Amino acid sequence: MDNWETWLAGGLRILLITVIAFVVRFVVRRALTRLIARLNREDKDGKRRVPRGGRLVNAERRRQRSEAIGSVLRSAASVAILGTAGLMVLSQLGIQLGPLVASAGIIGVAIGFGARNLVTDVLSGMFMLLEDQYGVGDTIDAGEVTGAVLEIGLRVTTLRGEDGAIWYVRNGEIKRVGNLSQGWATAAVEVAVAPESDFAAVSKLITTAGEEMSASAPWDEQLWEPVAVLGLESVSLESMVLKVTVKTPPNQAAPVERELRWRIKRALDAAGVTQVDPPAVSLEKGD
Repeated sequence: MDNWETWLAGGLRILLITVIAFVVRFVVRRALTRLIARLNREDKDGKRRVPRGGRLVNAERRRQRSEAIGSVLRSAASVAILGTAGLMVLSQLGIQLGPLVASAGIIGVAIGFGARNLVTDVLSGMFMLLEDQYGVGDTIDAGEVTGAVLEIGLRVTTLRGEDGAIWYVRNGEIKRVGNLSQGWATAAVEVAVAPESDFAAVSKLITTAGEEMSASAPWDEQLWEPVAVLGLESVSLESMVLKVTVKTPPNQAAPVERELRWRIKRALDAAGVTQVDPPAVSLEKGD
């Protein structure tokens, strides 16, 4: 009879621990889900405005980032709550946790040595999400690979290169990241003309071409500042090179450069200014 009562009391305690663990897990996960949904709703309603050029401009990107962080937090909460409940259940069953914890520690150390790269990848992925270094849709330079971010995982970041290839880059191997989709970009064009050309006249033609470009669609939205002639990049017996720049939206520098180069050429041809090939850069080292 005593054994029966002891087993019944132990079973009830185990049942109570299990029920409480799942209730707490449900409440915590639901609270995290509601918090993420509330933040996303505020973004959608425009209550959290960020000026253009800031780090978090796209509401969809903020939603993706918050969803990813919420998923990580929910998983971590589940592991912590259910793991604690499991240890309490083992204690109720009369299993000594000291040797079990010691054995688990030894196994954990062995696995840690074998999976240290995996741990590095996961930790790097968590910090990338928390620090918002880049998001889905951004174009980044990850060192060995440059491409658009397709997916951000805790272990691997998936990129699509300019040639269409899909690259899977381990987060722990990304030592530095250049985000090409945040803030703004600079379109730069070098104009090489004959050395006897009038610098002031050529600069005026380039400026006029830039003004015409900024007044026509769709380039009126692609040029964030007036086209500027910075000055002479180089002068030689064969050519005079002028440096021209303009600020553009992220990832739009290349098409702006092509259009601006064509408009400058047309303006110089119409004015009879002789254009020449820019001087070649010598890569030979002196003795």
